Amino acid sequence: MRDLVEIGMGRTARKTYELDDVDIVPSRRTRSSKEVSTAWQLDAYRFDIPILAHPTDALVSPEFAIEMGKRGGLGVVNGEGLWSRHADVQSKIDELIAIAESDVDADAPVAFLQKLHAAPVQPDLLAAAVAQVRDAGVTVAVRVSPQSALTLTPALLQAGVDLLVVQGTIISAEHVAHSSEEPLNLKTFIADLDVPVVAGGVSDHRTALHLMRTGAAGVIVGYGSTEGATTTNEVLGIGVPMATAIADAAAARRDYLDETGGRYVHVIADGDITTSGQLAKAIACGADAAVLGAPLAAAAEAPGRGWYWPSAAAHPSMPRGALMPVSFDEQRPSLERVLTGPSDDPFGSLDLVGGLRRSMAKSGYSDLKEFQKVGLNVRA
Repeated sequence: MRDLVEIGMGRTARKTYELDDVDIVPSRRTRSSKEVSTAWQLDAYRFDIPILAHPTDALVSPEFAIEMGKRGGLGVVNGEGLWSRHADVQSKIDELIAIAESDVDADAPVAFLQKLHAAPVQPDLLAAAVAQVRDAGVTVAVRVSPQSALTLTPALLQAGVDLLVVQGTIISAEHVAHSSEEPLNLKTFIADLDVPVVAGGVSDHRTALHLMRTGAAGVIVGYGSTEGATTTNEVLGIGVPMATAIADAAAARRDYLDETGGRYVHVIADGDITTSGQLAKAIACGADAAVLGAPLAAAAEAPGRGWYWPSAAAHPSMPRGALMPVSFDEQRPSLERVLTGPSDDPFGSLDLVGGLRRSMAKSGYSDLKEFQKVGLNVRA
């Protein structure tokens, strides 16, 4: 039963929970972490670790996507980011970081980011980025916005994309475009494609269920909220309590599984996950995998050089993010250390997968789907 509270006469609101509000409760069994599998499969594509990289230029270059794939995860290239607009992306990012480090004007970095994104998307550059990842032999995933999905997808398919991610801050089963444009009906859009589609973000049971009914292979829960970098709540007043939202989407997955007689749609958590403990809690609440941003941006391979910003920071008229330093060390850790260790950090920012594996082992579970059944406590 939903926990409703009265916030005023005739107005109620639901009490919800963040990941930091819940704790994992180990069972009577334990096992060795060596006996734990963190593998999962999205449609025909199998991954060794349940981690996707947030599609921001601070994080996912073609080279980073390749390294992420070699480490067992999935790097999602932003199809409307700098790699599709400029031939000399790293020099543009270096200039952006120099502005951020100057502290002359707090708004200057976002203004420069908007300027960079004002350049038109060049299909040839986007195709070259896709080809570079594809030729390395790893799974190619590209993110497009609902507004640009119809326009960009044909070129992406021709370039050889494996997975398509249709992602906005909040998405519905039918995106209503301007009157002069064709609206995006996700169900029709997905049915016409030969590649699996992941769609999001959503924040409630109803929207998650509607997206599952479109034929999406996965549904993203959340909008990549990161304290200090994402400002969607400040700008739009929209927030996603991740523990509750993941559990609601998992309930929608069960309902859809019953409704279809066995079609499983993956729930992918995206927001407020910066440590291995939060990653474990997201899986425990019902997620099959998680999108990470800031934790991966600390890696030496990330083009942001220790800085992170969400893709929404570049919105041309209403940016919902800012540049945030995530690593002050000259010697930043490798992506391998961030994902699988070894770690010398006692706060869970390194060896993210190792922390998840150990949490699963301490709770007695051997795979991700079983771990979704682990007991949880809510902090008083």
